[in-house]
Amino acid sequence: MRILVVFFISSFILFSQKKNPIETLSLDEALTIGTKNNRNIITANLEVQKAYKEKWNTIATGLPQIKASFDYQNFIEQPISLIPAEFFGGIKGDFAEVSFGTKQNINAGVKLDQLIFDGSYLVGLQAIKVFLQESKNFREKTIIEIKKNIVSTYSSVLLTRENIKFLKKNKLSLESNLSEVRELFRNGFDEEESVEQIRLTLSEVNSQLRYSENIERITLGMLKLLLGYPTKNLLLLSNSLEEIINDGLFQVNNEKTKTSDISKNIDVRIAENNVDSKKLLYRLEQSKYLPSISTFINGFYTGNNDEFTFSDKSQKWFGSSVFGLSIKLPIFSSFARSAKTQKAKLSFEQAKTNLEETKEKIELELKSAYNDYSLSLENYFTFKENLSLAENIENKNQLKYFEGIITGFELRQIQLQLYNSQNNYLKSIQNMIVKKINLESLINN
Repeated sequence: MRILVVFFISSFILFSQKKNPIETLSLDEALTIGTKNNRNIITANLEVQKAYKEKWNTIATGLPQIKASFDYQNFIEQPISLIPAEFFGGIKGDFAEVSFGTKQNINAGVKLDQLIFDGSYLVGLQAIKVFLQESKNFREKTIIEIKKNIVSTYSSVLLTRENIKFLKKNKLSLESNLSEVRELFRNGFDEEESVEQIRLTLSEVNSQLRYSENIERITLGMLKLLLGYPTKNLLLLSNSLEEIINDGLFQVNNEKTKTSDISKNIDVRIAENNVDSKKLLYRLEQSKYLPSISTFINGFYTGNNDEFTFSDKSQKWFGSSVFGLSIKLPIFSSFARSAKTQKAKLSFEQAKTNLEETKEKIELELKSAYNDYSLSLENYFTFKENLSLAENIENKNQLKYFEGIITGFELRQIQLQLYNSQNNYLKSIQNMIVKKINLESLINN
């Protein structure tokens, strides 16, 4: 019987794992999966593919365009025309009813168009690279933002779990204290207020614990969403908070940061690409002053009959062909072209000004980010030391309280000081991670 129970339990566990597979991911693995499966990144990749298709669409505009046509007509009732009867020897003033043409007709032909010269086409060829780079820049910026969010969210899950550990530890300590103080109160060695003080603190800790456990589930769900991971499947994180902290969180190349080439920054590159785009739009408006030249050649065959005999060898076909050259020369547009050209030139100047503004802004942001990161490191070590001191103080005052040296109210204040130190320590880690991410995103590290 026991063997059967074990068998059914094992089968149920295996079935559950197949239904909801479990994935265990480190931060690096999460970043790899996220950059592949995140829906925003997938959309950005599709935009790049669309840009490549648009590239060939633009190129094809200047290549030979061949079109074939086929028309078949069958007049169910042929139209009647009236002409003067005197043309056929009739009475003057009378009209004769005449049907022209045959009842069935077929027209088939081929047309070839070739662009010889068009200024806008030449500008369009130059714009291909700019347009393609625009979509690539958008994709890279999306990847940078998603990576920042993955690191931040992954770390937030670990920070929340560390907070839960603190809260559970505090809860166990308070429950132990409450049991001892109640015993002292029953024996008349302590006041009821001391019991109430501990109960009050314990109630607050329990409330924070429930809140933190909910936050952990929500944050883990957000991480799954960022990774493009099924939200119903289980996800385990293999990295600990300590591993995240020790894995290069304190390592920043100061010289590289201070002398970093801001031209590699994605926002600067987007601004530079915008300058190129506006420059080409300006050239496009200028090109509209130039003539457009194209050529074409058509070839047609026509077959006519009152019956459908087009498949017979005796059917006569009449061919025609024409070659032509088309030249369009803009002469006067009531100054509309001039206004559009000047407008495009002003947009070009605006883009150059925006580029300079972006460069200066990024330089200042880089300096500020480095200072913020340096300060976050100092705060981390300060709050880490403060936490150690607060734990020692709380342990010592626990003994003092049970020796009757301090009151329950004083112990509560010291415990709150410990809890505040725990929160400050976790916030300093979170702040350090955020500042490191911001700094690295600015230098595209």
